[in-house]
Amino acid sequence: MADAGRDTYLASLTPGTDIDHRGTPFTGALLDALLDTLRDPATGHPRLGAARFDSASFEGAAKFHSVTFRDRARFDSVTFRGYAGFDSATFQHTVSFHLASFQDTAWFGSASFDGDVRFDSTFERNAQFNAATFRSTAGFSSATFQKAAAFTSATFQNYTDFRSATFQRLAAFTSATFELYAGFESATFEGHTAFDSAIFQGHARFESAIFQGHARFESATFERDALFEQAVFERSVSLGPFVCAGRVRLSGAMFKGPITLSFAARSLECQRTRWSSTAALRLRYATVDFAHAVFEYPLTIAAEAAPFELPNGRPMAEHALADAPNPAVQMGSLRGVDAAHLVLADIDLSRCLFTGTVHLDQIRLEGACSFDEVPPRTHWRRWRPVRFTERRTLAEEHHWRARQPTAVRGWNVAVFGATHVGPTQLAPVYRALRKSFEDGKNEPGAADFYYGEMEMRRHDRSATSRAERGLLHGYWMLSGYGLRASRALGWLAAAMLVTIMLLMGFGLPKDAPKQEATGTVPPGGGRVTFEIDKADPQNPTGDRFTRKRFEKALNVTLNSVVFRSSDQDLTTAGTYIEMASRVTEPVLLGLAALAARNRVKR
Repeated sequence: MADAGRDTYLASLTPGTDIDHRGTPFTGALLDALLDTLRDPATGHPRLGAARFDSASFEGAAKFHSVTFRDRARFDSVTFRGYAGFDSATFQHTVSFHLASFQDTAWFGSASFDGDVRFDSTFERNAQFNAATFRSTAGFSSATFQKAAAFTSATFQNYTDFRSATFQRLAAFTSATFELYAGFESATFEGHTAFDSAIFQGHARFESAIFQGHARFESATFERDALFEQAVFERSVSLGPFVCAGRVRLSGAMFKGPITLSFAARSLECQRTRWSSTAALRLRYATVDFAHAVFEYPLTIAAEAAPFELPNGRPMAEHALADAPNPAVQMGSLRGVDAAHLVLADIDLSRCLFTGTVHLDQIRLEGACSFDEVPPRTHWRRWRPVRFTERRTLAEEHHWRARQPTAVRGWNVAVFGATHVGPTQLAPVYRALRKSFEDGKNEPGAADFYYGEMEMRRHDRSATSRAERGLLHGYWMLSGYGLRASRALGWLAAAMLVTIMLLMGFGLPKDAPKQEATGTVPPGGGRVTFEIDKADPQNPTGDRFTRKRFEKALNVTLNSVVFRSSDQDLTTAGTYIEMASRVTEPVLLGLAALAARNRVKR
């Protein structure tokens, strides 16, 4: 337009007027002139109605500072060749920057977006949205940030969509607040990524996102789920310390660099997660599912007793988990894992599923790693009492025993999704854990797993023959597989009592045999020769159970326990009774000594 026509047009505009400048090439001076005519005298800031700038181009600086857009604002396919400043601008309706190109710095600091926002744009220089407020849908899907993208202290009050966005340099969301849903699915973070102190009040979705640079989530708060499934972390990662009131899902994720995970959450899912470098997981409250995870280097999962400490020295607040029972970390599953490089420290393994774990004998258990226990107290099975000796057991043994028709109360039923296994699968698991404890020079700790292994063999009807099961049953009854000294001593006391009673009743003769001398005098006198003969012991009659006979029987029995002969005259029955006693009772004494040794050996 000629100068006169342009002046006439500008003079016709008033604050709040709808404008349509699609395809208009703007210089800095022309834009300033346009906005001056739309300036509200009451506020001193420009005020626009519906604004159409589709396919317009801005050659110089485009300064929309503190501008108010009362109706729809469209900047589709706009090219900003210079500085684009929208700081403190207010968009009261929807705004669209579809396919817009920002070739210089884009500044939206403290801007307010009351309606839906569409920013699938290209930012060739820094994009600054610090302290911006998005009250409706914020759509940055497929946006490209070639330099720094700063959303520090920004507030997203509704649906936030950064799907497939590309951040080629710094992506700063420090102290940002996402009040509803934060979607970063398939986003690519090529540089440093910072979500420190960010607050996610809805689900935070980072599925299939790629983090090529260092990623930080220190002091972040996830009030619902944090989803990182299929995400790829190509360099070092520091996730935490942060708090998640829901689940942290890393299933299918890939960590190519060293990683430190420090957080308090209700659960951590790492199914089929791949760790290609060293990793340290420091957790609180979480139930961990590590089924089929793959790690090639040492990986440590440790429970933290105290809240995590923040850089300022203060403990991290855990209000989101105030209703959680305790901060203990519980392992849910290790199925399909190669445990050769796995270290567990202070982890509750009472509900852990172990069957299918490879190299379980090489797992390292540090600190107070706890297992489940057998049902307490004495239970009644029909007419006879059943009491289980205290020992550590696997969750899967609980599941198997709970399914038996004669099961007593106290065995835990399998949780939903747990595969039913039996003694055939459980015996190798117990054997591997026993070897792990033995290799760690913890012989007493290995005793419970040896007991469990023998129990599974005794109940295994497919891999254990009937004769072997009978032998194991006898071994279990006599001494608890050589681990229950009280049981062996009880049988020893019973055997000694039976021996004493049998000796008193049948083994000791009625009277001690007396010696008799018979002399023969040769005819014609001469030397006299005496031949001394001893009468055979006589079977007892009359009162057999006297104090004197008890003392003799006790002496014979005690000597038989230590393989010694009592030199006591016995009847024929008593001789056989002593022979049987000298075989059985030393064996029971040896089993008791073995059981005591297994409990104190180091």
